[in-house]
Amino acid sequence: MYTEQFFNNLQFEKRYSSHTLLAYTNDLKSFLTYLQEMYELSDADKAGADMIRSWIVSLMDQGLKARSINRKISTLKAFYNYLLRERKIDSHPMRQIHTLKQAQRIPSYVEEEAMRQLLEKLSEESSFAARRDRIVFLILYTTGIRLSELIALRSSSFDFSNDTLKVLGKRNKERIIPFSLQMKEELKNYLTLKQETFPYQDGDWLIVTNKGKQSYPKFIYRLVHQTLSGVNSSVKSPHVLRHTFATHLLNNGAPLNAIKDLLGHANLSATQIYTHTTIEQLKSIYTQAHPRAHLKKGG
Repeated sequence: MYTEQFFNNLQFEKRYSSHTLLAYTNDLKSFLTYLQEMYELSDADKAGADMIRSWIVSLMDQGLKARSINRKISTLKAFYNYLLRERKIDSHPMRQIHTLKQAQRIPSYVEEEAMRQLLEKLSEESSFAARRDRIVFLILYTTGIRLSELIALRSSSFDFSNDTLKVLGKRNKERIIPFSLQMKEELKNYLTLKQETFPYQDGDWLIVTNKGKQSYPKFIYRLVHQTLSGVNSSVKSPHVLRHTFATHLLNNGAPLNAIKDLLGHANLSATQIYTHTTIEQLKSIYTQAHPRAHLKKGG
């Protein structure tokens, strides 16, 4: 009961994507099935907090990860918020329900020496495709911008008089990122070659396909994945280069607040995940270098 109205609200008023709607549908179906089997209850609006807790425990018993369970909790919160707003229920059963604590994942990144060797191997051929591939990799690694931000770049995004790059990030928040003199020369050479190769390019996009069209996520993903194929990393996506950019800055003494601004994070908590990576590196260095690191207990 009321589920159809809820989904109509999400689809036509809130304009949720089809992917999100499918996830919400599956979550609510799972909850309704549980209520029917365990409590012989057909209407979710009649469920109490104890029933919801019982469902969450059953999901944990099934081996679902905290991330997946928290998404389902979020679905229920949205559903009961809607029922309360529409005055279909008198009290909110989710008020006493809290999300599960998730284990923080340490982001994958490429070690500095491995990155140095990779950059040396990057092709410096004169063809447009080779130059473009190199520029894509260099920009992602030396500026830490997101995949979507890279695709949106135009030639005018670069201020060569101040050696800075203007990026429009999430929530249309603009930020300025500096780039090196070496990058400046490579960019100028690339832009000259792009103009010669595609003199009538539409849109002045910085990164284009072999046909001169604006690049797209899958195109960049394939390019970066291929470049990182020789690196010992479990993940080979463009985001790894963003993680690598931040981690290398932190390992070399850059203040966390400065890294936050360069990455375009809204708050410092999002940036602090990189300190975990640094701690892991310090542990590794200690284990390898300290004379007492390998001593057994009682030694």
